Amino acid sequence: MGIRMPRIIQAKHVLQRTSFTAASTAVDVPKGYFTVYVGEQEKKRFVVPISFLKEPSFQELLSQSEEEFGFDHPTGGLTIPCRQDIFTDITCRLR
Repeated sequence: MGIRMPRIIQAKHVLQRTSFTAASTAVDVPKGYFTVYVGEQEKKRFVVPISFLKEPSFQELLSQSEEEFGFDHPTGGLTIPCRQDIFTDITCRLR
């Protein structure tokens, strides 16, 4: 019988979150993962598994991104225009 961790702690294991900085490079992203920038005002960088791309809830986030930014993302990477806590909650459910 194991101890159940709160969702927030599980989210830290699911997502490798770092601050959005210009110094971040593709070297920071392991094989099988990609980065997204999440937030309405301040953007945070999340490294997520490619397997999330097949999930309907993640695809909805991508649709929102397409509607708001098209293919011209201000950060140079994929930007998802939702609150960070909502993004973390959605991605925690995908694991």
